[in-house]
Formats: sequence, structure tokens, C-alpha cells
Amino acid sequence: MFSSAQLALTFDVFALTSPKVLLITPPLTQLNTPYPATAYIKGFLGGRGYAVTQADLGLELVLKLFSRAGLTRVFAEIEAGDFALSDNVRRMMRLKNSYLSTVEPVVRFLQNKDSTLSSRICHSRYLPEASRFDNVADLETAFGTMGLTDQARHLATLYLEDLGDLLKETVGPQFGFSRYAEKLGMSATTFDELHAALQTPPNLLDELLLELLDELVTRVQPDVVGFTVPFPGNLYGALRLAGRIKQTSPATYTIMGGGYPNTELRNIKEPRFFDYIDLLTLDDGEGPWLRLLQAISCQLSVASCQAVQIGQQNKLTTDNWQLATDTFQRTFLRNAAGEVEYINHPQPDIPHPEVGTPDYSDLPLTEYLSVIEVLNPMHRLWSDGRWNKLTVAHGCYWKRCSFCDVTLDYIGRYETAPSALLADRIEQIVAQTGQTGFHFVDEAAPPLALRDLAIELLKRRTGITWWGNIRFEKTFSPDLCRLLAASGCIAVSGGLEVASDRLLALMEKGVTIAQVARVTDGFTQAGVMVHAYLMYGFPTQTTQETVDSLEIVRQLFETGIIQSGYWHRFSMTAHSPVGKNPAKYQVAAVGPEPGPFAWNDLWHDDPTGTDHGQFGPGLAKALYNYLHGVALHEPLGFWFDFRVPKTTVPRNVVAQALQEPTKPDFAKQNLRLFWLGNAPELRLETGKKSGRAVLTFYEQAEDFELKVPAAVGPWLHDLLIRLSSDYDAKILLKDAARDFPTGATFTQFLESEAWLTLREKGLLVL
Repeated sequence: MFSSAQLALTFDVFALTSPKVLLITPPLTQLNTPYPATAYIKGFLGGRGYAVTQADLGLELVLKLFSRAGLTRVFAEIEAGDFALSDNVRRMMRLKNSYLSTVEPVVRFLQNKDSTLSSRICHSRYLPEASRFDNVADLETAFGTMGLTDQARHLATLYLEDLGDLLKETVGPQFGFSRYAEKLGMSATTFDELHAALQTPPNLLDELLLELLDELVTRVQPDVVGFTVPFPGNLYGALRLAGRIKQTSPATYTIMGGGYPNTELRNIKEPRFFDYIDLLTLDDGEGPWLRLLQAISCQLSVASCQAVQIGQQNKLTTDNWQLATDTFQRTFLRNAAGEVEYINHPQPDIPHPEVGTPDYSDLPLTEYLSVIEVLNPMHRLWSDGRWNKLTVAHGCYWKRCSFCDVTLDYIGRYETAPSALLADRIEQIVAQTGQTGFHFVDEAAPPLALRDLAIELLKRRTGITWWGNIRFEKTFSPDLCRLLAASGCIAVSGGLEVASDRLLALMEKGVTIAQVARVTDGFTQAGVMVHAYLMYGFPTQTTQETVDSLEIVRQLFETGIIQSGYWHRFSMTAHSPVGKNPAKYQVAAVGPEPGPFAWNDLWHDDPTGTDHGQFGPGLAKALYNYLHGVALHEPLGFWFDFRVPKTTVPRNVVAQALQEPTKPDFAKQNLRLFWLGNAPELRLETGKKSGRAVLTFYEQAEDFELKVPAAVGPWLHDLLIRLSSDYDAKILLKDAARDFPTGATFTQFLESEAWLTLREKGLLVL
């Protein structure tokens, strides 16, 4: 076995023995931006001297498929096949020439390479139309009279979805624009169905995918191929690709990790899975990959291993490849006996500050497609535009929500990184990609870390645009919301979940409806869009509580303090507090029984709750109308096709929460002052107006003057100069009070018109 000390010596010979690594995102995730997992691992491994190439085969498959050559193959196979075609597909077949002539211009338009096409798409019969166009919304209402490009992007997206329907009905039944063969990976307690699908001859889409892989492997000649599988819809593609590598390059190691294994495959016992994947890692990949590559480096160069006097190697698999396992971390493999073995020797995790900067090089960033699938402003951010993905902190600082997988590492282990380091990473990514948009992909970005990062970004004048997920907790004061907006924040999403104080307490969410209202109001007033995650069907939720939750949501939209939302049906998972102790939440787990493959989603009975499934369509319909400002005053029963009780929630609950008095500034002595504006000019008036000082401010949108007593003017001028020139100076309110000129009362000044004007214009107390 290789000891840790011996493996450490091999760093001296890595120039000779380091394996070539290929990281693949299999189909399919998002079309508009790369999934970040390979960029994270590439950045980490590249910083340690490894040669790493990455590829997004989901994007490449879409581009190969939605080209004139790709569609020609699709239509030819349909014509040669024996498919039972619907009337919709028959119509599309008759419009074959129109699709062939428009597909490449449409793709270029969605790649932002030909914006002039928007007029033809909107104002002429340019696009062939099939069933996706049957229910096109009133585009002028949805996008406004000036949103020509957005209208065209939405229509072009419908055009692609029509083609997706054509594929699913014929040559590619498993196709989806953000998933591929997803059904095979969902709740798959056995490997049988997936294994059977992988043994069948590849369909046309599989063939296109394998052609892309063959070209990639020929070019890179990798020793190790890693697959990230974040979702069930990536699993089939990853295994199909891994199987091809085993056929064409049996000496190449295949490794899998990602969100799906982390949640679904933690207890895998299925040996057939390892016909495709040699090594399966759990949780963060940096540590396991580092240990695996150290061992593989030695395996690839016996001479180098001998040079550092590493001892006897162990035969571990039926494929006759030998690895040292005494340093492996969170890794499954199939051992020489043909059994699945989990190896997790005590090793420190890679600290969050040491994971490095994501590296997006060799991803075709200009080739991604910006689509508008649904007319929801937050969903648009997910699908439109290219966003660099970055994590502010590892894990969740709250980690108590009973529906969440808080027992797993990606949530349970909370670590932060210094704001200066995060800002360095942001600047490196901007320099590399040329893109200044960032999506912070934290489970819940911590407010104090966001505060410090925002100050650092403002200090450096970085000028990024960003959005991310938060908890609607009281730390997000109106002033903090304004600071985040000034640093580039355009949107936040957070969990209101069941919108019921009883159920919020039961799920240990740590927020109340009133608190959510005040936080969302703070963000809205700062110009930040707010999206609410909504949940129905939580254990013991009654019909009355479901209706009352909808009333709270209605009031939030009516007052204008949230702009987007989405209802999710509660799902019980094996790694959540509800899944681990269902009796505590008065539900019973009824299956599925754990099998040799995946196990995470659990079925449950809720004897004290309502028939949750019947509410889904009505809740979705109401929400869609609310976010467009439609039918906000209809009775709640209007949205359901069955009788529901009247709400018991007063119609002014949210409005009253917003009217609750806030803490006055004189009670914030230990908080920090921050000025968003520029340093003002000071002028002392003479003559009839003697005894007054005038501060003139030149700001982005307006100039304004502030008149204060002559004694206060120099003090205030000096304070604002220090605040605007030295972002590292942490001047507390009580510090400012100590320097306040004698002869005046600081508390009275905090209530003066001048102070209130400054607070309105950008003087923050954080």
C-alpha cells in the first residue's frame, strides 16, 4: 500500500507521470451557460499542475443536432423508420425544408450572433410553427412594445421546443432540453432498466453523442475521464459515454461524481455499474480526485514510483489495473472479488479558501444559447444569458430545514472564504471569460459574507452583475439590501415555502411570514427582483392551510414586494430530517425499499394532512396570473375546480407587517456607516446666511445640496470624505458621534432633515 508520506514524494516526478484528464458534462443541463462542476475541478487540479481538458457534450450535442446536417439526418431517419406519427409531427415533416433553412439562423440568433433576425421572427412568417405555438401568450403584454428581441427569443425557443417534440416522438424518445433519459435515473432502486437501455443499440441521438466523444478522445488522448452527473437526466448520457470509452480505450480510467451520486448512490452495491465507471466519488470532488490522481500517476509510471521507493502495489479490480487505496477518500470501486467497496480513509477536506478559481477555459462560451422558455422573470435568469457560477461559502450556515438534505456534506459542512479572495476569483473569471455576470450558487448565501463581498467589490469598482439564493432572514436589513444592489445584485431567491407560520416552525425554517414580508420589501425597494420558492404538501398541511398560504402569496404580489415565484410539491428524501424521522412529522414512509442502486426519494403517507396532489394545478395557475398582475382580487376558489374553504387570513396581514416600526438610527450605535455616493464639496455661506454650510453632491442621476449648521459642515464633510475614500475604514455610528462638534446634539442631528436626506441618498447603517 502507498502511505500518505510516500505519495507526497511523487509531486517531484509529476512532470513525468501526471495523467491527462478529461472532464465531461454529459447531456443535458442548461443551454445558456455551462454547469460549473468541471470548471471547479479544472481550476483546482490545474492549480496543482495537472493537465485538464473539459467539454460540455450536452451543448455540443444540441449544436450538432440543431444544424442543417443534424436535422437532415433526423428527417431521413424518420422517413426511413416505422414511427406512428401524430398530426403535429406529420405537419412538421411537411415543413421539412422550412426547418432545414431556418435552424442554423435561429441558433445563431439565440447565441446572440445575429440580433437583426429578431424583426423577421416577430413580424413575418419566418418560423415554421407547430403545436408549441398554439398557446402563445400576448407577446406585447408580456414583453412590452419595445421588447422585440425578447419576443423573438421566446418565439425561437418555441421553435426549438417544437423540434424537441419531434425528436421525442420519433428518433430520440428520451430527449429533453435540460435532461436526457431522466426517467431512467429517477428513483432507480435497481440498475436493471438502465442497464437494459445501455445494452440496446444506440439511437440517432446516442450516435451523434458518441461521434462527438470519439472526436474528443482522439484529440485529447486522456488517461482519465471524469463525468459530472448533477441530475438524473445526466446519468444515462454519462454511462453511455463511459461505455464507449471502455470499448475504444479500455486502459482509460473513468470516474463519476456530482449531485446525483451524492444524494442517490451513497449506498450503491450494484457491481454492473462498474462495468462503465471505475471509480465513483461522493461529496466535494477536490479531495477524492487529488488522492485518485496521485495513485493513478504512480500506476502510469512504475519507474517513477520506484524512484521514490513506493512499495508493493495491490491488485484491486478485475481489469488488472492496480491502485493504492490507503489514501482514497469517499470513493466506491469494484474490488478483485467483484464486490462494490467503499473506501474512505481519514483525510482532511480541502478548505473552501483553497479550492481555487473555477477555470472556464476550453468551454465554448460564445456558443451557448440564451432562451426564454416561460414568461417568468426569475426563470428567465436561469435560461437567458451566460452566468459565471461561483460559491460564496461552502454549505449552509442555517442547515436546520427539515425538508432539506442537511445531513449531507454539501449542506452540513459550512465554510467561508475571505471577501478579498472571493473578489480575486471574480476578477480572474471576468478576465478569462470576458463576462461580468455571476450566479452565486450557494444553498443560502450568508448575509454577512455577502456584505463583506459587496464592500470589497465596491472598493475595487469591479462592476459585476450578480444574483443568488438567500434566506429571508432579518439580517437582510433595508440598508444591507441597498448595499448589495449597489455592488451589482439584481435578483435574489429564497424560501417562503408553505407561507404558514405553524408549518414554517415545524420545518424549522427560522423565518416568519412577517419577517419574509419585511425582507422582500427591503430588496424590492432597493431595486432587486425577489423570487419566492413556495411549497405545498408538507406533512400535516391541511386544506385550510393550503388556501391560507395562497392568500399570503396573493398579498405579497398585491403589495408588489415579490415579483416571481414557483410552487414545488414537497418531496421526502432519505437524507432529510423528515426522511430520517418521519414519525416526528406524523407521516409514514411507505417505500421504496432500498435496492442495490439509487435510493433517495421516499414515498410517504400523510394521514393528518389533505389530498395534496389536487392543489397543484390551481396553485400554479394562480401564481402565473399573480406574477403578471392579473386577477389579484378574485376569490381564491376561482383557481380550483373543486370547492375549497374561504381563507382565514386577514386581507392586510402583509401590509401590517410592512408598517411595523423599525429601529431608529440612534439605537444603532455599534453599526457601521457606509456611504454609497461621492465625496461632496463644502462651501461656507456668508452674509445674511452666515452660520450655514452647504455640501454639494454630484451623483449618477442627480446633483443635490445639503444645508447644515456651519459647525456641523466640516465634520460631515470630513466624515463623508473618509467614507468615500477608504472602504476599509470601519467607522461605527458611535465613532462618528465622538467627533461630532460641541454645541450640538448628535441624537437631534440623527433626526434632522439633513440626516434623513443623506440616508435616502445612500448613507447606510450596516
